Amino acid sequence: MPVVEPTDYDEFAYFEQNLAEWGLRAPIPPVQRFFVAVDGLRQLSGLRWGDGSPELVLVHGGAQNAHTFDTVALAAQRPLIAVDLPGHGHSDAGPYGPTAIASHARDLAGALDALIVAPRPVVGMSLGGLTSVVLADQRPDLVESLVLVDITPGVDAAKAKHITDFVNGPATFDDFDALLERTVRYNPTRSVSSLRRGILHNAIQRPDGSWVWRHQQHPSPPVAAPDTGDLWDRLGELSVPVTLLRGTAPGSVVDDADEAEFRRRRPDDVVVHVANAGHSIQGDAPLELAALLERFCPRR
Repeated sequence: MPVVEPTDYDEFAYFEQNLAEWGLRAPIPPVQRFFVAVDGLRQLSGLRWGDGSPELVLVHGGAQNAHTFDTVALAAQRPLIAVDLPGHGHSDAGPYGPTAIASHARDLAGALDALIVAPRPVVGMSLGGLTSVVLADQRPDLVESLVLVDITPGVDAAKAKHITDFVNGPATFDDFDALLERTVRYNPTRSVSSLRRGILHNAIQRPDGSWVWRHQQHPSPPVAAPDTGDLWDRLGELSVPVTLLRGTAPGSVVDDADEAEFRRRRPDDVVVHVANAGHSIQGDAPLELAALLERFCPRR
């Protein structure tokens, strides 16, 4: 069934809400949606914030999209790009489904070749973080440094069960209220207004009035995704600085064993505990994340 945007949706109309929710007194920089070809006619999309050459690359987690970093970008007040991974947001689906890390990394590399003056710091959250590990391993010329947001290769299905239970919910919803009710139930620490805004960025209304998540528009093909190899080994062998940001509130998927293994593999790198944030540090503590990026990804 074809999908349509809700008639009252304007993806650039909500930034004042972001500012008000977090008490920010900052100008809204220019924001543009971009599309760049990555494989034949397939396109990867995202948001370009500010004027000038992007200083940062932000990569969201599974079942999210580039708008998850809106408040971070507003607080940062610097040129950057936030991408939609394949099969997420406004990006075309990849050939192996929405969680194919190796394929995503290849598409991301192709897009960054066209979008940035390399190398640049890359900030990857959850699925975006693992994708960024592969990117930095395969294309170190693109990545100046890497920031992992609440993710390590040690995160498994058991640690992320509370997230996958939400993501793997109903394929469609009869109306917006049903979608919002379930989202609020699974995100009790977030404001209803922020969750409503997030849904508008991340779901589409069908002509019959029902709603579907953007990342569920394209079913995974019955084709095995390329193997990523041992991601711990890849992470340990990276030649660029890596910072791990770990949420310490309920919802984080990184545990003490993950942190210990990260420190063993990367003894010269930094781990930062982010208080009052769970897995989605950009949603729970966006101003602190912006400040940490200022610290670990210096301005040019």
